[in-house]
Amino acid sequence: MEKNYNYPLDMDWSHAELMKVMALWQGVEKAYETGISQADFMALYREFKTVVKSIGEERQLGREFEEASGYSLYRVVQQAKNTSGKVKMQD
Repeated sequence: MEKNYNYPLDMDWSHAELMKVMALWQGVEKAYETGISQADFMALYREFKTVVKSIGEERQLGREFEEASGYSLYRVVQQAKNTSGKVKMQD
């Protein structure tokens, strides 16, 4: 699937921080498109939380990402927290 949207990012973040946040957005995409292991997704989410520490900022970025992509960070995180094995979102 070709992606025609931009990831919500803060240009004040360092290159390493940008990479962590972009990796999470790619993990969310993977959860919807092909599935991702719960352990892999939670590792990406933990790295994301080292950059985006506030829940308010996480929610704002999640909303921006969902508006752009149609994919919900919140829903993937909830499923990942309540499952083991593979996280695969249903459309």
